[in-house]
Amino acid sequence: MSAGSSGMRAAWLAEGTYGVMVHYLVSPDGRTATERTRNLNRIIDGFDVDGFIGEFLATGADWLIFTIGQNTGYYNSPNAFLDPRLPGRTPQRDLVRQIAGRLAERQKKLIVYIPGDMACKDPDIRAVFGWDESDHREFLDRYPRFVREYSLQYGPLVHGWWFDGCYEWIHKGEWDWSLWLATARAGNPDSITAFNDGAFCLGRIKPLTPLEEYHAGEVHVLENGAIRTDFLDVGSVAIVDGKLRTPGRAPELYMPESQFVDGVQWHALVPIDSTFNPAVPEEFCRYGDEELFGFVSACKGVKGAVTLNVPIERNGRIPPGSLAQLHRLGHIICG
Repeated sequence: MSAGSSGMRAAWLAEGTYGVMVHYLVSPDGRTATERTRNLNRIIDGFDVDGFIGEFLATGADWLIFTIGQNTGYYNSPNAFLDPRLPGRTPQRDLVRQIAGRLAERQKKLIVYIPGDMACKDPDIRAVFGWDESDHREFLDRYPRFVREYSLQYGPLVHGWWFDGCYEWIHKGEWDWSLWLATARAGNPDSITAFNDGAFCLGRIKPLTPLEEYHAGEVHVLENGAIRTDFLDVGSVAIVDGKLRTPGRAPELYMPESQFVDGVQWHALVPIDSTFNPAVPEEFCRYGDEELFGFVSACKGVKGAVTLNVPIERNGRIPPGSLAQLHRLGHIICG
C-alpha cells in the first residue's frame, strides 16, 4: 500500500540503517521516599553517557529508542507537570535530554519510549495521573499534559515517540489518537509517533490507527528468520524439537511485503539477548548472525525498518556479546 502523509513523515526510518533500543528502567531501593529519591539520583548520576553513546555509535545504527520510564513509578528525566505534584519521582539530572543532545551532535535520531497507560501499581503515581480503570476522562486530561511537558523540554532533539500499552481492552476504541499526536509534537512538529497495541506478537499486522507515522511492530520471537504472530502465553507453551509450540496450534510466520501498511511506515521492534514475554525464554531470543542479519536484510529489502532491543547495565553499558553482534550487523549494513 502506498504511503499516506503520516508514513512519509517517517521516511527516514526506511532510509536509515537500523535502530537500537534499550529498556533503561530504574526502581530505586529504600525504606522511605527520601531514600528512594536519593538512590534514584545516585543511579542516574552513575549512567555513563560517554560510554553509552560511544557504544551506540559503534553499532552503525541510525536511531535509538530510549525509555523515559515505564511502570516503576520513577522516570529518567525531570518533568514540570509531575515534579510539583509528586516530588522525588524524577532525577535532578536530565539523562534523556543529555543523550538526545549527544546523538544530535552526530546526526543520529532519538525516539523516546513511554507507556500510554498506568499499569504501574504505585498508588501515588496512579493518583497524580488520575488513573481509573473504568473512567479514563481524568487520565486523558492529566497524562497528555505530562507528556507535553517532556515534548516541550526536549524540543527538536527528540524525533519520535513510542507509546506502549495502547491495548484495545484499555482504550476500547474511545481514545482520541489525534490528541496524543498533537501532544507528542508539541516540541517538534516533525516528530513521529507509534502506538503499541501488542502489534505483531498479537497477530495485529495493521497499525492501531492510520494516523500514526510508523508501526509499533512489537515482536516476541523470530523463527527461521521470520516473525511469529501467534501469541505465546504463559503456561500454554511447550518446547518441541527445540521450538516454542502451543499445543494444538501451528506457528504463524509473517514477513513484510511493502514499506507501508495502511499508509504507515512498516517497522518491527525485536528483542535480542532479552525477552519481552515471560513465556518466551531469553535463549530463544538469541539469534545466530545468519538468521538475524537475514531478517534485517529482508525487511530492509522492502524498505521496512527494524529496531533491535538489547540489554543494558545500570551504568549504561551494553553487554559485550550483544554489542559485538550489533557491530557485525552494522558493518554489513554500512558496508
